[in-house]
Amino acid sequence: MIASQLPALLVVVPLLAALGVPLLAWPWPRAAWPVAVLATAATALLAVAGMLRALAGETMRYAAGGWAAPWGIELVLDPLSAFVALVVAGVAAWSVLYGAGVDDPRTRDRQGVVAALVLLVLAALLGIVVAGDLFNLFVFLEVGAIATYALVGVGGGRALVASFRYVILGSLGASLYLLGVGHLYLATGTLNMADMAARLPGTEPSRLVPLAVGLVVVGLGIKMGLFPLHGWLPDAYTHAPPAVTALIAPVATKVAAYALVRFLFTVLGPAYLLEHTLLGSALTWLGALSILAGGILAIRQTDFRKVLAYSSVSQMGYIALGIGLANPSGVLGAYLHILNHALMKGCLFFVAGIATLRLGGSALSDLRHMHRRMPVVTLCLVVAALSMVGVPPTGGFFSKWYVLLGAVEAGRFGLAGIVLAGSLLAVAYMFRIVESACLEPRGEDGHGHDRDGHAGPRRREPAAALLASVLALAAAVVAAGVWNAPIVDALRRAPMAGP
Repeated sequence: MIASQLPALLVVVPLLAALGVPLLAWPWPRAAWPVAVLATAATALLAVAGMLRALAGETMRYAAGGWAAPWGIELVLDPLSAFVALVVAGVAAWSVLYGAGVDDPRTRDRQGVVAALVLLVLAALLGIVVAGDLFNLFVFLEVGAIATYALVGVGGGRALVASFRYVILGSLGASLYLLGVGHLYLATGTLNMADMAARLPGTEPSRLVPLAVGLVVVGLGIKMGLFPLHGWLPDAYTHAPPAVTALIAPVATKVAAYALVRFLFTVLGPAYLLEHTLLGSALTWLGALSILAGGILAIRQTDFRKVLAYSSVSQMGYIALGIGLANPSGVLGAYLHILNHALMKGCLFFVAGIATLRLGGSALSDLRHMHRRMPVVTLCLVVAALSMVGVPPTGGFFSKWYVLLGAVEAGRFGLAGIVLAGSLLAVAYMFRIVESACLEPRGEDGHGHDRDGHAGPRRREPAAALLASVLALAAAVVAAGVWNAPIVDALRRAPMAGP
């Protein structure tokens, strides 16, 4: 009985917790984050159960209200959606534990509100993942977006400006997506993804479907933060409170990428990209442009969090490029990078939040003494940085390898060169961060003494919840590489991810 309801429970559990947390936090403010931690842990366990059933060959479908598809609202867990749900729920569980340990003056008096909005964002992201029709995907997309706008702006000051920009561009992306879905409904008379996929080949040739596809792809491209549609992302990631960025930076753009994959490969079908080469080429070159532009802009930054924000633009380019190649290796690399980027970027933003609160700021110059103050956190930074570059055996190496392989198999050697160039750019901007955190500042000897012989700052790791969260994601970054083979075997069951 519970198994048949797993797609719905993934949404309902964090949603009910989001409704209950403010009521509980009103008399007991300190209870907000513990309840959020328990709710996200339960959601992660449900995602694990869903993944195990999907690996056993079961596709779980839930008809809301007892109305069967295509007329009713259908929630679906298949191998691909179960995989992404596990990534989202798993990373979110550690993000919420991290948020519980953050002592940020900007959110100290609003813990109930922040925890509730975080849970609402999680429920919406999982709703996008399990949605079986394009309209309810839009509903969840907007619920999550509105909650995220509020979360980004909760810090006040420059965060409010970042939130406003996010509202403008996010609303534009959602409007384009909805216009595209409306055109597809006019062409097919249905919104259910499986039903639309069956009806599209029988529609009369017209300009309506290509126009709709273009609108949906551009709308989701904005949500993914692809260059030059990325204008909302850098400031949102830089100025939002650390507890907020810890959730939205690792998973929000990856869920938008999943929505794009689901639209292209479930609704349109893999053959559509191969037949309409203009769409595939546009996606690959948009991804390639993101890789290069995001990397170059990241190198120019002097703020830790802004470097990571622009690097997200670059890393999302690998996912778009792999999808656009539309061959098994390229798409497999895109799926792997959804996992690996969520892990390594989550770890890096955890470190950035700790550095911002513990070292007095997020400028690269503020990282001075970090390797002696927080050696364990610094080690986690190095591990995630190696994965960003693509150094084996970290997970980042394998996802980039499959995207590179997909480009070579397609005979797109220019794109293969851009994949390699992106890793070289990652070497440059990640080295700047690691150099600032690990190398001795000028005027100090190798033992951390300044010119007058005074000892540097003492070792002091962050609170247990923060340290556990960072260590967990750093370990997962390595585990995703070491145990890459079974992950690949599982992903081969997803659309276009290999025989």
